[in-house]
Amino acid sequence: MAFQKAVKGTALIGGGAIATVFGLSQFSQYRNKHGALVQVQAAEGAPVRKDHLPTREQQILALQTSGEFDVLVIGGGATGCGCALDAATRGLKTALLERDDFSSGTSSRSTKLIHGGVRYLQKAIMKLDFEQYRMVKEALEERAHLLQSAPHLSAPLPIMLPIYKWWQLPYYWIGIKLYDLVAGSQCLKSSYVLTKSRALELFPMLRKDKLVGAIVYYDGQHNDARMNLAIALTAARYGAATANYAEVRHLLKTTDTGSGRQRVCGVRCRDVLTGKEFDVRAKCVINATGPFTDSVRKMDDQKVPNICQPSAGVHIVMPGYYSPDNMGLLDPATSDGRVIFFLPWEKMTIAGTTDSPTDVTSHPIPTEEDINFILSEVRNYLGADVEVRRGDVLAAWSGIRPLVTNPDSKDTQSISRNHVVTISDSGLITIAGGKWTTYRAMARDTIDAAIQEHNLKAGSCKTMRLQLEGAQDWSPTLYIRLVQDYGLESEVAQHLASTYGDKAFEVAKIAQVTGKRWPIVGKRLVSEFPYIEAEVVYGVKEYARTAVDMISRRTRLAFLNVQAAEEALPRIVDIMGKELNWCEQKKKEQLESAKTFLYYEMGYKVKTDQLTDRSEISLVPSDIERYKKRFRMFDKDKKGFITILDVQRVLESISVQMDENTLHEILNEVDLNKNGQVELNEFLQLMSALQKGRVSGSRLAVLMKSAEENLRRREAIPVDRSGGGL
Repeated sequence: MAFQKAVKGTALIGGGAIATVFGLSQFSQYRNKHGALVQVQAAEGAPVRKDHLPTREQQILALQTSGEFDVLVIGGGATGCGCALDAATRGLKTALLERDDFSSGTSSRSTKLIHGGVRYLQKAIMKLDFEQYRMVKEALEERAHLLQSAPHLSAPLPIMLPIYKWWQLPYYWIGIKLYDLVAGSQCLKSSYVLTKSRALELFPMLRKDKLVGAIVYYDGQHNDARMNLAIALTAARYGAATANYAEVRHLLKTTDTGSGRQRVCGVRCRDVLTGKEFDVRAKCVINATGPFTDSVRKMDDQKVPNICQPSAGVHIVMPGYYSPDNMGLLDPATSDGRVIFFLPWEKMTIAGTTDSPTDVTSHPIPTEEDINFILSEVRNYLGADVEVRRGDVLAAWSGIRPLVTNPDSKDTQSISRNHVVTISDSGLITIAGGKWTTYRAMARDTIDAAIQEHNLKAGSCKTMRLQLEGAQDWSPTLYIRLVQDYGLESEVAQHLASTYGDKAFEVAKIAQVTGKRWPIVGKRLVSEFPYIEAEVVYGVKEYARTAVDMISRRTRLAFLNVQAAEEALPRIVDIMGKELNWCEQKKKEQLESAKTFLYYEMGYKVKTDQLTDRSEISLVPSDIERYKKRFRMFDKDKKGFITILDVQRVLESISVQMDENTLHEILNEVDLNKNGQVELNEFLQLMSALQKGRVSGSRLAVLMKSAEENLRRREAIPVDRSGGGL
């Protein structure tokens, strides 16, 4: 069956046919799959936003006891939660099921950019592709909406395009100005050209040789997982029964009395946390599962062809000193044709690539090859005086982009992120493709299609100017009140305000007293990050049910520094255990599960692989002798290894105190064969890895060097200045 054109060029797809969707009209009329112009019927009254957020247990109960829903959404990513919010605000009785946590998939593993797509505009112009042009225009409109709907979670970000050839200056300048022009009144700030000296002033780490100048343009940036959660929580406040850890086992079907066809009428669901199964019935079921789109479609019809071709993007996080605090860098044409980006985020630096084809639908593990490629591209853009070290990679992850394409296509780079809405013969509605920035438009198109296909009584879309969770009473100076009213550190207060918006006061109210003169409240989970223990308690209220939820999506520790996340885990598990009544065995399972997540999915494995018991020792003889001498200062008994007792003895001699648990952690980082002691060979392997930049920030190496320098200074003090002697 051929698809029918809708208002504004939208393609609504029925009977299994596929077409690209740019976005239905914001008006409530469009052509249905039979070609007839229809008007969406408006519902009476508007839904009320609740002050009270239901607990997860109340949401699960609502799913079981509320009877038939108008709309049931499968998938708790940005698009799925967007669909639930759109439907709920139209007055539709709405449910949402997510088998893992909200934003546990692609939506938390993005570039963190809210953008229209500079390179898509380039392709639209070069190929005279009106389709790509309209996609960029819609994305730029949605970019403005996203920045306005959650200003505490998002902000404009200037991005620099360094220019190293004179002919590129006018070429890129024209392209970027067209980008501003397409944005029209929604342009964030006008782009501009920089001289070489000014570019280096703003981005001092930049490679100087052959630099001609730079162009700066503006896109948006956000905290993607928190943004996704804000959408889900807002939907819940508008009455949607939203539940994470609720897995769809199979679709329910009934026979239509008029046509005799099988129609989807709900799902069989399993509460992953309790194992209990139950049916959730709905007039309309929406498949918004991203990379898992085809698996749900095949629940409906095993013979349906695949429409989703996944593409992977690898990202690494490096210390904040690799980029300015408020300036990103992007190269639209790297050595292999992919885009490389280099962006400040949460006081760290994200570097990554886009569009690498993959055959898997689960999140692949970042490989050493992926990381080294990104590091090599980073080295191309930073000055020779900036040493780009492998050991400075603090976290690494890979996200799957669910691109919509012909299943036989191999070239993912020629595919834009347009979205498609398909309607199967049984009435299952699938929304696929698209990108983070356009989630709201995708949800609008999907619910419009659902209303028409299933004759639902609902109003027109109301999400365009809707403020998300935490945005209503937020202001840029809100953090000052947190400092003044609660005695929080300024850095912690700024973090809470930018993470929770006006809900930051609820977190501050449950923050524990520190017992110090300052700050008065707010115990940090780890010293170098502003996350506090009260956020774990509040995270449980935000439906966090595992330690992984807490370190990766309620806080972003796992995405910022895997070692810091691991350090915070025991305390996080203890707090969650109290809130959720976990037994000791459950706490142990959660701890191990979170460590496995960090090890495989967040790059800890490739980080620890930089120093193993098989690592080579490539030191010159003079360095080996120097490090042996340092080692012997601790190994006074000439055992050939050092223990905690040896380290404690040296620290006491220089009047330094350190608790035993911390010393255990420090030695364990270097104890490669895990026998409870650090042998000379292991120490030399560590120093070799440090010299080559494969490892950085070793606490044992710093501690031993500091102790050696302290002891030397003491030995060098003459008697007449030491205060002793006769």
